Amino acid sequence: MSATSTLHPATLAVHAGAEPDAETGAVAPPIHLATTFRHGPAGERQSGYEYQREGNPTQDRLETALATLEGGAGALVFASGMAAISGVLEALPPGSRILIPDDCYSGLRYLAAEFLPERDVHAIAVDMADLPAVEAACAAAPVALIWVETPSNPLLKVCDVAALSRIARAHGALLACDNTFATPVLQRPVSLGADVVMHSTTKYFGGHSDVLGGALVFARRDDFFDRVAHRRHITGAVLAPFNAWLTLRGCRSLPARMALHCANARRLADFLATHPAIKRVNYPGLAAHAGHAVAARQMSDYGAMMSIQLRGGREAALSTAGKLRLFTNATSLGGCESLIEHRASVEGAHPVSPQDLLRISVGLEHIDDLVADFEQALV
Repeated sequence: MSATSTLHPATLAVHAGAEPDAETGAVAPPIHLATTFRHGPAGERQSGYEYQREGNPTQDRLETALATLEGGAGALVFASGMAAISGVLEALPPGSRILIPDDCYSGLRYLAAEFLPERDVHAIAVDMADLPAVEAACAAAPVALIWVETPSNPLLKVCDVAALSRIARAHGALLACDNTFATPVLQRPVSLGADVVMHSTTKYFGGHSDVLGGALVFARRDDFFDRVAHRRHITGAVLAPFNAWLTLRGCRSLPARMALHCANARRLADFLATHPAIKRVNYPGLAAHAGHAVAARQMSDYGAMMSIQLRGGREAALSTAGKLRLFTNATSLGGCESLIEHRASVEGAHPVSPQDLLRISVGLEHIDDLVADFEQALV
């Protein structure tokens, strides 16, 4: 597709990786389930493919779409978001030192604590919104990579990606950004200086709570891109063609869904922020949020994820979650249905989320019904 830089995100989402099938003219992208492809007697690739784990046409379409939406030079898709995170961090040289957010997805924390040390890769947790603290951590010893998550999970902290990219470059480090909560519809970290962007495509890209996947988008197709791609090929953390096809289908409606997700979230956050049972609403769209100014600068909207902290502590949080009728108590986010979760209860043996906190994924239901559900649950 030509002249993509002049097209709006909604147009890119519909058309990127979705060209009509060359053989049949089908408008809907086909799915190729073959695990192996015919080649010549000396291994000549007659159609460009050899084996599904190395590459396949459906995967290629999705990677084209993701790279286009993020404004990157190339993308790699994985079996899950955690496989994508691992693909980056395990491609770092042994002895590497990395910085991760003090508030981040629990899977990243467990990976950093349990598995990276086995490869002599050591992670230091830093408040990524505190730029002097990040600068000091980089100055203390060489850093190979800074991993940021903005907005973060589950406290919805916001960090300045452009400023962090300048710090990373000054210290010879890569900057990787988890953009799962925002999606490229709301935030494009590559344009802000990120080297790698990660997505759990399970969430908003899939959009219907029925397909697992992860992705990395790279600002450059360089040696690091090749190293991660080679690792994926050899270790086999690939995305199945059917999952790739479902995710590609989700891309086409992503901007439309995000618009309603965000509109609903803004209304719900405004309601919850004034409710006497709520101690704090963590949502960057609120003017009182510590990262609101940065979010307003680097995001086109504030997303549909938030967390609330209740004045009555853990018991009040669990009681509220149990009384809700439309918000389903479930892990994950980004689907059509609204979800709520007491994060501390699902974070494993060493939870770090506040016990009074509920994380909310605002869905596509009518906002009046969502507000009414909280009204009755908070009584």
